[in-house]
Amino acid sequence: MTALPGHLLPDNASVDGDGQLAIAGCRVADLAATYGTPLFVYDEDHVRARCREAVAAFGAERAVYATKAFLCRAMAHLAHEEGMLLDVATGGELYVAMSAGVPPSACVLHGNNKSIAELRQAIEAGVRHVVVDSFDELDRLDALHADGVGPAPEVLLRITPGVHAHTHEFISTGQDDSKFGFNLANGDAARAVERARRSASVELVGLHCHIGSNVFEAASFAKAAEVMAGFAVPLDLPHLVLGGGLGVAYVEGEEAPTITEWGDVLLDACRSLGVRSAISVEPGRAIVAAAAITVYTVGTVKSIPGVRTYLAVDGGMSDNPRPVLYGSGYEAFLPRATTAERDGRYRVVGKHCESGDVLLLEARLPADVAVGDLLATPVTGAYGQSMGSNYNRITRPPVVFVRDGSARVVVRRETYDDLLATDVG
Repeated sequence: MTALPGHLLPDNASVDGDGQLAIAGCRVADLAATYGTPLFVYDEDHVRARCREAVAAFGAERAVYATKAFLCRAMAHLAHEEGMLLDVATGGELYVAMSAGVPPSACVLHGNNKSIAELRQAIEAGVRHVVVDSFDELDRLDALHADGVGPAPEVLLRITPGVHAHTHEFISTGQDDSKFGFNLANGDAARAVERARRSASVELVGLHCHIGSNVFEAASFAKAAEVMAGFAVPLDLPHLVLGGGLGVAYVEGEEAPTITEWGDVLLDACRSLGVRSAISVEPGRAIVAAAAITVYTVGTVKSIPGVRTYLAVDGGMSDNPRPVLYGSGYEAFLPRATTAERDGRYRVVGKHCESGDVLLLEARLPADVAVGDLLATPVTGAYGQSMGSNYNRITRPPVVFVRDGSARVVVRRETYDDLLATDVG
């Protein structure tokens, strides 16, 4: 059995002579003792480095952080400070970004079913672009313009290019059968361009596509660029956004392109295809996923002879729903023995009243794991905290940023009082 692959840990992880894990100079055991578990621990300089890499690869104002991956005020401020624009998919995400001091002009509004209220909010605030997803949305923009809400926003049209990315069907978005965008193959995309160009309600400045999430093959992005170039080049619009979705390695044996390699593939493809538009991208997972670990405490070890051994931790599907939703794989390790051989096999489960509340179907861990041990899962910085819930009225974990030997809480742990904050019964 093998030890945890070191490349799955944050950039500034280190292991002392006793096998204890520290991140950015902060021992994980000390963080757990101070802040409790479950706990999200983010390596702040890791996040900053990925933001800078994206800006360096694509250029100023062409790297847009997809906030759905992980958003709080500290993260919004960090991404903006490092030169990224912010992709917000709802009025709530826009509100959080603006509350962090991010100017609306640095935000791009997405969403396949934006409400009148969200569109009004975005236009009145002055977002940089609205990514239009449907003819109904164009109708809503016409209605707002008729009501005197203005000025007419600069818009991108989201195009469905018919490219099938090799990823889970629930996070594949570029195929013809998709809830997102204007279909290229059936002519809807061309009709949307024609309508937007003659409309006084919007100013068409570009096109957008997104083929899926957690995509590992750079060739899939190159194919999307090729398809989009065939449509975009004759239109000669100022902007072409090729979305995000760059994958990251979650488990031993997985490999993914770096942001720099992704940029080289996309930009080379666009140059060779004669694209003159400014090329932008929207990474989210690639910015934050590998920057964080989630730390739990083992509460129950239940061995069923001839079947398996269950390890129950004090979190579960409420802080990481990806295994339940997508069958996503993770590694696990003990921060007290980070480099130890993992010679035992366990099913790691949460504390929810669901048989499906499984974090790892078959985790490899040291055979001496015991009640009270800290157990950690790496690469949990994306779509864990942001997709979390209060199922079973569990309070959501805090988020701690660590840097240069210091830790700061950027999202506090919820309390039982928080569970009643919206209850008026």
